[in-house]
Amino acid sequence: MGRQPLMPNDALAALMREGAIQNDQLARRVNATGRELGLSLTYTKTAVSQWLKGHRPKRQARPAVTEALSRLLARPVTSAELGWDTDAGSPDAVSGIVDLGRADMDPSRRAVLGAGLYSAALAIPRYDDVTGRMEHVAAGRTVRIGRSEVETVERMTERIADILDDLGGGHARPMAAAFLVNTVGPYLRADGTDEVRRAMRAAASDLTYLTGWMAMYEREHGVGQRYYVKALKLAGAAEDHVTYCRTLRGMAMQASNLGYGPKALELADSAAEAAPASGPRLVAFLRGQQAHGAAMVKDRRQAFARLKETEEALSQADGRNDHIGGYDRAAYEFHVAHVLWELGDRPGSVKALRRSNKARPSGERQGRVHATGLLAARLMEMRHVEEASREWNAFLDDYAGISSARGDEHFATLRTSIRPYVSLPAVRTLDARARDVARLKAAA
Repeated sequence: MGRQPLMPNDALAALMREGAIQNDQLARRVNATGRELGLSLTYTKTAVSQWLKGHRPKRQARPAVTEALSRLLARPVTSAELGWDTDAGSPDAVSGIVDLGRADMDPSRRAVLGAGLYSAALAIPRYDDVTGRMEHVAAGRTVRIGRSEVETVERMTERIADILDDLGGGHARPMAAAFLVNTVGPYLRADGTDEVRRAMRAAASDLTYLTGWMAMYEREHGVGQRYYVKALKLAGAAEDHVTYCRTLRGMAMQASNLGYGPKALELADSAAEAAPASGPRLVAFLRGQQAHGAAMVKDRRQAFARLKETEEALSQADGRNDHIGGYDRAAYEFHVAHVLWELGDRPGSVKALRRSNKARPSGERQGRVHATGLLAARLMEMRHVEEASREWNAFLDDYAGISSARGDEHFATLRTSIRPYVSLPAVRTLDARARDVARLKAAA
């Protein structure tokens, strides 16, 4: 077979038009950037012409090209954006995070991004395999970061988590993706002390984990899984054992949501095994997920043993709770509800869900929407129609003011589950209110 014909690199051409970049200008900047990376490059305008025709620069030079374009355009540019393969161990390792975030913040690309499938057989990188893998990424950059930039990322992550709790992932996630692309990506490529660079990777891992959690919550599980894997790698590069384990636990929760019981238990056990010497709240956080996974595979003994360990650890925790992957009494009761439901104790599960909602902080509207919707749906399954109607009304109180795909899912369940009972006065009233909410949502 003959060699495949070259295809012009339209993406590179578009970027050069955007910045009014001339061939010789780009070649000079690439050579200068290469020197900062310890490379001796001698590209000319003829080489750039070849790239535009479809030829690719040698792999070790590609980070210099993307960095040069990034500087000329004053925004991140990645090898993947140019159609060039990236190597996870190269100085362009952050490309995957930036590309994923850019697609996630762009409504025109999100539908394609969301079409990616969740992989139950995905190989999870071990902590030892990713520790320190980005040590050489930031060398030679002209931008320098300090502790204040790390604090910016940490504070922004907290603010996004607050917006998530109050208004839902539909509003919070695009903000997170944009911040990852426009601010965190350049920070990860910047120079700084070893301590500051590790702290930046840890902060970036936390935000990437949160963004993955939001994608999972919005039922875009393939996207969420991709964010989670990138969070694992960043946590390893930061030597941040806690965020690595917390992310694994988030992946276990995702597997449980999708009904992959053995995978959920495997991931939960991996998170617990990888955990360093942990405080009681993190222990509770991990054991609770193990309990749910054990219940999914019908291991009653292990499930209740893990729940006991969860409650004991939670009772020893201090009053502070990090709401980005934090764990409290409401979360514990939510796990109890899942365990009991999986093991066939429906009345006990409903009682635990009520306790969970009672313990939930008033500001956690998104979490309450999910918990109340789940409670109402389970009551309907048990044919406790009057009780379910009261809970559905409480659900609508919060749902009307939040953007949440999971809330939308519960709302669809509400409307279909009450149809057989519309002759009941309470259900007729609920149905009329649901129609009003649907109209308001459609008009928003």
